[in-house]
Formats: sequence, C-alpha cells, structure tokens
Amino acid sequence: MYVVLGANGRTGGETARALIELRKPVRVVLRRPEQAEKWIELGADVAIGSIDDVPSLAAALGDASGAFLLSPPPVIGDPYRRVDEVGSALAEAVRQVGLSKVVALSSVGAQHETGTGVIATLNGLEKHLGGAAPSTIFLRPGYFVETWSEVAPTVMADGVLPSFLEPSQKIPMVSTIDVGRTVARLLSDHFSGNRIVELRGPQDWSANDVAAAFGRALGRPVETVFVPPEARAAVLTLEGVSPEVIDALLGMYDGIASGRVEHEEGTEQRRGSVALADAVERIVRKMGEGAAI
Repeated sequence: MYVVLGANGRTGGETARALIELRKPVRVVLRRPEQAEKWIELGADVAIGSIDDVPSLAAALGDASGAFLLSPPPVIGDPYRRVDEVGSALAEAVRQVGLSKVVALSSVGAQHETGTGVIATLNGLEKHLGGAAPSTIFLRPGYFVETWSEVAPTVMADGVLPSFLEPSQKIPMVSTIDVGRTVARLLSDHFSGNRIVELRGPQDWSANDVAAAFGRALGRPVETVFVPPEARAAVLTLEGVSPEVIDALLGMYDGIASGRVEHEEGTEQRRGSVALADAVERIVRKMGEGAAI
C-alpha cells in the first residue's frame, strides 16, 4: 500500500493517479469525508486526517510500504513556522509506524537555507524528514508549468501573460504530470538511504516560451507582460495573499532572478517527457471545462 498526501492538490493528485495507473494499491489522505467519493471510484483507499496531526497520520501510514509526503503551499500565516509544524508531525508519524520508504516533495534550490524565499521552507522540511525513514528521496522539481494556470484567465481574455519571471530567462520547469509519474516510479523502486533527485521538463523554458505555447493553444498571439518587482506586492495583495506569504513568494522570484534557485552539483538529475505545449493545452482545455488544474 502506498500512501499519498495532498491528493486534492496538483502533485498529490498526479501521484495518486499515476500509482493507480500502475495498478499499485493507493491510500489517499484527505481532510474531509466529502472529498472521498472520486478517489473511491478510482479504486483508492481513503483515510481522513490532517497533515499536521500525528495520530491520524500514523493511522494512515500504519500498513504502508511507502508514502509520498509534502508540506502544502502556504496560504496564510508564517510559512516558515508552518512547515516546521508540518515537518515535525510528518517525521514523528513516520518514526512511530516505522515506515520504510518515503518520497518527499521539495524543490530545485532547496539546498539553500536562505535567499530563495518560500523554497527555503523546503530546506527545513528536508531537515525534518532526513533520517526519519531508512529510505528517503527528496524530489526537487523545477517551477510547475501548471502554476501558469493562475494567470490563464487573463491570458485567455486579454492575450497577455503576466509574469514575475524575466520574460527571456530560461529556468527549470516541469509539468506536475511528470512529477506524479516520477514519484510513482520512485516509490515502486527499491532504494536505501537518503537521495536527492532533481526533476526538470524535457528542456528549460522561459515565460516567453509559455506565452508562445498559450498562443498556439488559443490560435492567437499572446504577449508576455513583465511585472516589475516594485509592483508585485500590490498584485498579490489584490489577490488576497497575506503579507507573510507575499514576502516568501517574492523572495522566491528574487532567488530565481539571481540564479540562486538552481540545481545542486552532484545530485541525481532527471528530465520528464511532457512537452510545454501539451501541458499548456491541458491548462486551456481544463479552463474551458471549468475544471481544477
């Protein structure tokens, strides 16, 4: 049995579906019972619990042969304190049940304790989980292509792609489909000790590349519009993001611009197979269907 956290999110959902496609037994951990029906229909077992509650986590992990663990993206409050709480609970639950194998979601750039904004929280998560299970892989993917779905309504309505990334800067990006498939394969493999696996898409892409992919999917031109650093906090405030989370997110974009959010020398490198055009077409299709991405 493989346990998956965050199944109603992007990476957790893709991981659970990838494991199901491989005909592996899967248990998803959900916060609310009303979220269970779709997973039961797909053939998954369901446990109800909270990601920071050790007893419910331990109950979900009790008979597992491996698990996909993560700390959800920050929504409100201090993201550094939050990941400390989550990381501590995850590590304690893993130790309590003697879980043998973990794949934990981290990020490219997580080797740094500072200078990477919200990514630095994952440095803390890695420290909590390091050694909690005898076999642990920290999967460090690049920037998720699906993150661009957050500005897809503007792209589709106005033909512009707002970007906090410098338009021509190519960075590690990857579809969450590739993340899920990679996690499923890693959990299915035999490994021991701690490993770091960095994951990128078939090639690195820029915001201009993303705009071009949207243009092809929509059949009309899409222009990248760079949002300068001094205007970003106001944009996120209008979207309802809390000040502490804004600081962490903007720190990440500063880290990307400076080149600090990059691969760590000596780590295992993998590339996914999902093309940017295919991932963006999927975003556009799901937006048209009104589905979550």
